[in-house]
Amino acid sequence: MAATTSADSAELGADYDVVIVGGGMVGASLALQLSYHSSSRIKILVVESFPGAANGEPHGYSPSFDARSTALSYGSRKIFEALELWPAIAEHGAAIESIHVSERGGIGSSSLDRDHITWPALGYVVENAWLGQVFLRALQGCHNVDFLAPAVAESIVPRRRGADIVVTAAGEQPYSVHAQLVVIADGANSALRRQLGIDTAVRDYHQSALIANVSLDRPHRGRACERFTDSGPMALLPLTASEGSAHRCALVWTLAPDQAQQLCECDEADFLAQLQHRFGDGQGLFTAVGERSSYPLKLVEAREQVRSGVVIMGNAAHSIHPVAGQGFNLALRDCAALVVQLVEAQQRAEPLGGLALLQRYERQQAFDQQKTIQFSDQVMALFAHRNRGLRLLRGLGLIALDASVGLKKSFIAHAGGLHGGAAGALPLVATDDGAIF
Repeated sequence: MAATTSADSAELGADYDVVIVGGGMVGASLALQLSYHSSSRIKILVVESFPGAANGEPHGYSPSFDARSTALSYGSRKIFEALELWPAIAEHGAAIESIHVSERGGIGSSSLDRDHITWPALGYVVENAWLGQVFLRALQGCHNVDFLAPAVAESIVPRRRGADIVVTAAGEQPYSVHAQLVVIADGANSALRRQLGIDTAVRDYHQSALIANVSLDRPHRGRACERFTDSGPMALLPLTASEGSAHRCALVWTLAPDQAQQLCECDEADFLAQLQHRFGDGQGLFTAVGERSSYPLKLVEAREQVRSGVVIMGNAAHSIHPVAGQGFNLALRDCAALVVQLVEAQQRAEPLGGLALLQRYERQQAFDQQKTIQFSDQVMALFAHRNRGLRLLRGLGLIALDASVGLKKSFIAHAGGLHGGAAGALPLVATDDGAIF
């Protein structure tokens, strides 16, 4: 792989099979899957605007109290196992052994446990910095992948076959490369998506997600918690220990924007007191909080995901509520489904940007996307209502879930990304017996 700050590897007028705009977790994952499963026969360029991605060698890694993290489903583990990357990822991953779901002031709760399934864990929480290290090291071994950073894809010019992409690398004049297929994975506010005139459907939740790492006074024992409150859901996810904290957890707290801002700015003691009051003491006492940040919550869906020579992926295609932690996992399954289509087309010597091929991918993923997006959206809507009758029904629903092993297994299969129609059945995903019973 060429990780470079110049145009040395992506030369003026160069041809690529696939250009991926966005070298974050989705773009890097797609490049790795496509390189590995095509046996390096597909020539790939990744264009990434973040300057930190330009380093030729990964920095040394140590767990950070302020590091941001991602929850990986068991289905995502199977995808990374097929790439032979899972041992490296798991080196700094915290296994989710159980999940506790409750409503503040409600009558019911439910616990999902690893004992209900045959998987080694319900999921895993991994720091984004470590995932980036693993991806970068793996990409450095892909001789068919050029990684250009910092660089910006300024525009796309569709052609009869594929597209031309105008790229500006740091310190260089703009230049053009040609690709059979351009994958746009540059985030929910994608400039290239807007340039192509692709509209989005937006649902503003009028809430913000406050993100921080917190410490507890006792071990988390791999327990994740989802707690619904009158201000919005709260998620607490287990993390590996760091130098700053032996009992670290990642907090996602949904609030009104003004409340989120106030909690980002208040002192640590005030924050911890308010957090303890809202969350309760079921997990123990909160003793410390790291850097706090917040971002507005919106459901953003691209009205088109494919055109001839173009695919929209990741948050550029669907940015969903973090309540169920499914955003990256869904994008990873999208990548797996697209790779199947591209590898088969490459083996048949067909154009990789053909509209019929891309529409097959879109149809294949439609059910998985709709089910995952609707689940996240509807759970948010269900627990937003404060009607007393509905609160009672929600409590009874949690009691019923806790009492039914079958319902628990169905819920776990969905959360694990192995529900019907998901990528767990694809030939490029590492397989076991597939059973959760």
